[in-house]
Amino acid sequence: MASPTRSRKPSLAKDSLSGSSYLDDHLEYRTHQSGPVTSIDGVLEQPHRVPRTAMSSTSLASRRSISAISPSPIVSQESGTIHTISHTNCIPEVGDGQRIVATIFYNSKTPRHPHIHPDQSPPANSTDPIPIPEIVEGSAPTTSISEYPLEPPAPEPEPLDHLPEERRLTSSHRCLDPDPSKPRVMEVTFSPPPNPEYLPAELISKHESIYKFEREWNCEIILQPASVYRRYKRLCVFDMDSTLIQQEVIDEIAEFIGVKKAVAAITERAMNGELDFAASLKARVALLKGVPSDVFEHLKPKIVITPGAKELCKCLKRLGFSLAVLSGGFQPLADWLAGELGLDHAFANHLVVDHETKTLTGELDPSHPIVDAQHKQSLLISLASGKNIPLAQTMAVGDGANDIPMLKTAGLGVALNAKSKVQMEAPARLNIGESMLDLVYLLGLTKHEVDELLRD
Repeated sequence: MASPTRSRKPSLAKDSLSGSSYLDDHLEYRTHQSGPVTSIDGVLEQPHRVPRTAMSSTSLASRRSISAISPSPIVSQESGTIHTISHTNCIPEVGDGQRIVATIFYNSKTPRHPHIHPDQSPPANSTDPIPIPEIVEGSAPTTSISEYPLEPPAPEPEPLDHLPEERRLTSSHRCLDPDPSKPRVMEVTFSPPPNPEYLPAELISKHESIYKFEREWNCEIILQPASVYRRYKRLCVFDMDSTLIQQEVIDEIAEFIGVKKAVAAITERAMNGELDFAASLKARVALLKGVPSDVFEHLKPKIVITPGAKELCKCLKRLGFSLAVLSGGFQPLADWLAGELGLDHAFANHLVVDHETKTLTGELDPSHPIVDAQHKQSLLISLASGKNIPLAQTMAVGDGANDIPMLKTAGLGVALNAKSKVQMEAPARLNIGESMLDLVYLLGLTKHEVDELLRD
């Protein structure tokens, strides 16, 4: 029991002025609670330290609590005592356990919209021609009006407009990449999620309202369930060509022998999902017949590693990740890239070499499987299983149609600067990041924490 002669504790009260506390004068919210309140401002304002039982219920009830929503009580099974905590996040409401995290990347440095906001546009004359509708490059998964999910007029209020009162929306936010004027990366956590009968979780990111918000605010949003598996992933697999590196290797080989135009056309159609990957790969490899087998040594100095890839891999390794490259390209460069980035595994296609002439035969080694869409997916599952890692703790990054199955299988699949088809089908997409390093923000890390991980 506290002694009545105990020395006075420091207080935030302004006794010599008006008797009200600084917290009282500056609190933004008012309490909706009834009954005793033991919030921090109520306790600090007491002139003397007195036993809790001696506090007046009337004086406590008149205090302004930091909480704006009534808390849920905890009843002790042994004594029957009722305990309350002033902030509702400490005691989630029943049935409010599910939360969604939205990571928002703002593209404030490079505005993508060709016209200023309609509210700021100069008044138009009746004779002015109406511009043809268009979708600006980079502002959506596709620039084709016919493929874009346009928002139809709602003939009546949608079910979400009639949510029962008890489905109160709560949210919180964090600045992951803070800036004095305009934070570039934000994280917003909210609950409850939409009713799955109306909008399944896997379709939330495809909803017209998300695209509309992104266009309006010049940003991109990646949605994930708020779970421990989001923050603590353990395996990340990458595509190689146009993901970890900025070239398509087979096109670079074709340029080396002067047939780039023919090969590049096939590559583009394959990455867009217009051709069967395995068939198109065999057709392109056949054009490489007679190429010196040391061609990869000549290509290595020309390979450009994607900005931020080295830093991203360094961060993930220091967090304890296993890393792998799953490439539809070729094994010699995949092995070289794994060494450059510190990857644990490298899987790619194997070419047959004629050791007498020291040239490529234009064939794929039949003793090794073709690393196509299905095999990438199988490799992801196999790596996770071999390391005893749940798929929810895996991450995949790619840009081509042959990456779609692994992107959908991983706990988080990100289409990075990807083809239109991939962006439309992948669980998440990112086009406006400053570098590949921005992917770490999807784990909930802040810029300060990233800088600490990169520090030698």
